[in-house]
Amino acid sequence: MALPLLWALLLALGLWRLLRASARDPSPAPRWPPGPRPLPVLGNLHLLRVSQQDRSLMEVAQPAGSGGEGELAVNKCTAPSGPPSEGPWAKVLWAAVLPCGRGCVACTWGLQPRAEVALPTFPRVDPAWLRALWLGSSRTAGQPWLPLSERYGPVFTVHLGRQKTVVLSGYEAVREALVGSGQELADRPPIPIFQLIQRGGGIFFSSGEPWRAARQFTVRALHSLGVGQGPMADTVLQELACLSGQLDGYRGQPFPLALLGWAPSNITFALLFGRRFDYQDPVFVSLLGLIDEVMVLLGSPSIQLFNTFPRLGTTLQLHRPVLKKIEEMQVILKSVLDARRTALSRGGPVRSYVDALIQQGQRDDHGGLFAEANALACVLDVLMAGTETTSATLQWAVLLMARHPDVQGRVQEELDCVLGPGRLPRPEEQRSLPYTSAVLHEVQRFITLLPHVPRCTAADTRLGGYLLPKGTPVIPLLTSVLLDKTQWDTPGQFNPGHFLDAEGRFVKRAAFLPFSAGRRVCVGESLARTELFLLFAGLLQRYRLLPPQGVSPATLDTKPAPAFTMRPQAQALRAVPRS
Repeated sequence: MALPLLWALLLALGLWRLLRASARDPSPAPRWPPGPRPLPVLGNLHLLRVSQQDRSLMEVAQPAGSGGEGELAVNKCTAPSGPPSEGPWAKVLWAAVLPCGRGCVACTWGLQPRAEVALPTFPRVDPAWLRALWLGSSRTAGQPWLPLSERYGPVFTVHLGRQKTVVLSGYEAVREALVGSGQELADRPPIPIFQLIQRGGGIFFSSGEPWRAARQFTVRALHSLGVGQGPMADTVLQELACLSGQLDGYRGQPFPLALLGWAPSNITFALLFGRRFDYQDPVFVSLLGLIDEVMVLLGSPSIQLFNTFPRLGTTLQLHRPVLKKIEEMQVILKSVLDARRTALSRGGPVRSYVDALIQQGQRDDHGGLFAEANALACVLDVLMAGTETTSATLQWAVLLMARHPDVQGRVQEELDCVLGPGRLPRPEEQRSLPYTSAVLHEVQRFITLLPHVPRCTAADTRLGGYLLPKGTPVIPLLTSVLLDKTQWDTPGQFNPGHFLDAEGRFVKRAAFLPFSAGRRVCVGESLARTELFLLFAGLLQRYRLLPPQGVSPATLDTKPAPAFTMRPQAQALRAVPRS
C-alpha cells in the first residue's frame, strides 16, 4: 500500500514542478546552448590545444557522420572522437589528472547527470572507448573534422573542467554580445590566478564598481597626459630615434627580434613613471625581463591547469612561480610609488599615470578604491598590457615584412612617394598612406594577438536565443571574427587587400576588432595605434628588413610562441640601412 502511495506522491510532485515552471515563462528560451558532451571532471579539456585554445574551439570537431560517431581501432567501438589520449591537453591530463582517476572515469561516465535543457543528443558510448583511451589509441586516419561552431552553431557550450562556459564564434554573434549586450557582459568571471595577483582590483580583470571607477579614471588620466594628442607623437618619434640607434649598432648583422619591443615598452614606462629609461637601465632591464617571464608562465599548461582545477593546482603549487615573479615586480613598483608620493608631497607636478593615481588616492571619493593595493594593481595592469601587446605587434609587423618582401617593397615605395627620404611620419599623415595603413591593419588581423579574454554575465542575459543565468562565463572568440570566412576573402592568408578597395583606397572593416569592442574596448587603443604607425613607418622608411644571410624569407618562423599573448618566436633579423 505504501509503494503505490509513494509513486502517486512523486507523480504529483513532478506535475506541480512542471506547472510551476510553465507558469513562470510560457515559452522559456533554452538556458544552455548545445555543445560537445563533457567527460566527468575533465569536461571538454581533451578537445583543446594548450597553446591555442581559441583555434581549438574553432577547429576541434568530431568525425562526420549521421550521428557524429567515429570508429576507433580497439574492439571496433563507436564513440565521439577526439579522446583525451589524442587531444593536445593530453600531456597535462595524463601526467597530472588521469593517472589518479582512470578507473573513476570508467565507472562514472554513465552516471554523468544530464544538463538542464536543450543539450544535443549523443550516441551511446561503448565502455570499450575507455579501454581504447587506456591503450592510447590514435585517431582514425582520414576522418574529416568539423569545426565546433559549424556543428553546434555560433553560440555553443563547452565544459572547462566542471565549469560550463558559453563560446561565441563569428562576427555576428560576437558583435551582438559585445555591443548589443555590452552592459550585461561587462563583467569578468573570477579567474583563479588573477584573483591571487590582483585581488579583484586593477582595470582588466575587475568587475562592477571597482572596474568602472578604475577604467573611468584611467581614460581621463591618459587623455590629460597627452595620449591621442601631438605631444605623444613627439614622444614616440623620440623613442624611434633611440631604437634606430640600437639597430645601427648591429651594422646590418642579425639582431634579436625582441629588441624591437624596447621602444614601445619605454613609451609605456614614460607614461607610467614620467620619464623614459636608458635601454641599459637596471630597472628597465629588470621589469622587461620579469614581464617576459610572467607572460610565458601565464600561458603555460600549469597555469591553465591551475585555473581549471584551482584546488589541485594549489596542492601542487602550480601558481607559485608566477606569483614569485609578480612579487618581484611589485617590489620595484612600490619603490617607484613611494618615491613619487614623496615628490608630490613636496609640491611636485603631476607628470605621469602613477602621479595621477597617487593624487586620486589622496582625494578618494570611491570608498578606498584608489588605496595603495588597488593603485598597485592598476599600475601592474597598464605596465603588462602596455608593454606586451604593442611590443609583440611591432615584432610581428617587422617579421611579416621580412617574410613578405613584396609587401615591404610596396610600403617603402608609398613612404618614399608621400614622405620622401628625410621627413618623419606624423599621425595625421596615415590617411595619405593607404597601403601602409592596410598592412598595419592586416598584421593585427592576421596575428590575433589576444584571441579572447572571458566575460561574465552580470545578470540573466538572453544571447543568441538562449537565456544565460547571471554569472555565466562567456568567451567571445575574437579569432573567429578576424578569421570569419563571411567577412574576409582569404582569412587564413596575410593579405593587405582586405583593407583596400578596387582603387587602392583604405577601407574600414566592421569585423576588425583586435582591440575588442563595447564597454571593455582597450583603454590604450589610441596610444597603440599611434605607436604602431609611427614606429612601423619610421623603421621601414629607414631600413630594409631581411632574414639572416643564408635564410630564405619563406622559412622564417611565423608560428606563435607559447605565452599569454600570441607573440612571435624568438629569432633574428637584419636591418640594413636603405641607400
